[in-house]
Amino acid sequence: MNIDAAIDDAVLALFCLTLMTKTGHRKASIGDVLNRLYECGMIGNPLNKTKSVVLTDEGLRESERLIKQHFVRSSSKDDH
Repeated sequence: MNIDAAIDDAVLALFCLTLMTKTGHRKASIGDVLNRLYECGMIGNPLNKTKSVVLTDEGLRESERLIKQHFVRSSSKDDH
């Protein structure tokens, strides 16, 4: 997997964590993430803090799959 594909997968997975529902749409708020990073001193003041994307059903399923694949630890006895 090349670096661009890996970054795309990571961002899509993280969208799963920022989902909010509004009028039946599943939106991932980029503005919320940018605000938190700005408040922590990690980025400069973002110009437009209200950007968001609407996930398609396929995007939502892939986002959920990727969050489980990359960020959820399996609960097995070997994890100790």
